[in-house]
Amino acid sequence: MDGKIAFEEHMSIPETLEDAKAFAGGSADWESFQSEILDIGEIRLAHMDKNGIGFTILSLNAPAVQAILDTDEAINISKRANDHLAEQVAKNPDRFAGFAALPMQDPDAASEELTRCVKDFGFVGALVNGFTQKDVPDSAIYFDIPEYSDFWSVVEDLDVPFYLHPRTQIPARAQPYEGHPWLLSSPWGFARETSLHALRMCGSGMFDDHPKLKIVIGHMGEHIPYDLWRIDARMRFSPRGYTGRRPLGEYFLDHFHVTTSGNFSNPTFKCCLEVIGADRLLFSADYPFERMSDAAEWFDNTPISDAEKKQIGRDNAIRLFRLDLK
Repeated sequence: MDGKIAFEEHMSIPETLEDAKAFAGGSADWESFQSEILDIGEIRLAHMDKNGIGFTILSLNAPAVQAILDTDEAINISKRANDHLAEQVAKNPDRFAGFAALPMQDPDAASEELTRCVKDFGFVGALVNGFTQKDVPDSAIYFDIPEYSDFWSVVEDLDVPFYLHPRTQIPARAQPYEGHPWLLSSPWGFARETSLHALRMCGSGMFDDHPKLKIVIGHMGEHIPYDLWRIDARMRFSPRGYTGRRPLGEYFLDHFHVTTSGNFSNPTFKCCLEVIGADRLLFSADYPFERMSDAAEWFDNTPISDAEKKQIGRDNAIRLFRLDLK
């Protein structure tokens, strides 16, 4: 299928490049990987053209800003990354758009930066790499707490999606992974951490207060679609202090969109399609941590109709991000 739109697609700036190295793969050619993640031009466009990807929304690599302890530095790096991305997108606006990197260490600063990026640069949303650290290494701030209510009001008013991307758990909270480092990041820990954050959002009341919020998660839903029935069933049996006005699963199905980034499995895709529906499922690749060719070859051969491929591979993204594409 030609004309696919992908939007868990990563770029870097020199200040955050080292963060990407741990996820590039032990056998990866680091020199080539650097070229790919720093490039917002010839190399990336060649991969897109070869694999039928017509348009890409770009975002800063993980954890980057979210791992910066000093708030002023986090604000500064966010602005540098966003300024650079805006400059590069402006060179190829028919092929690229941007997600804002945000200094979530300071909700007011994050609100200001998102507003700047949307209004001045035409960015179509934000991508934030999981929980944020602040001041001390052992900190982990999640965004369902009341301190972020005004920030969510700004997101809602701007009417842009917020992509909640994974990050690795900090050492002080990673005791269950001791002796098993292969579980800590993308094989398992990414999904565990991001699904926890997403479910906290669903159970916090933030969607009652901000009913127009649109949250995106990747990797076929970070295990949530598979477990959603059981989550609701067990909470009906034993709420354990849950105070939501509706079943938790309803919040997830009403407010979350799911991408295929980095998870090219037909059984998993079938589960997501059945649980969340074709209108909330969207194609993505997770480049350069995954190959565009792997994502495209898998998606183009999924056993669904051409109409569903067009919907999931292109039309849903145009609608969600209000892209001016034909």
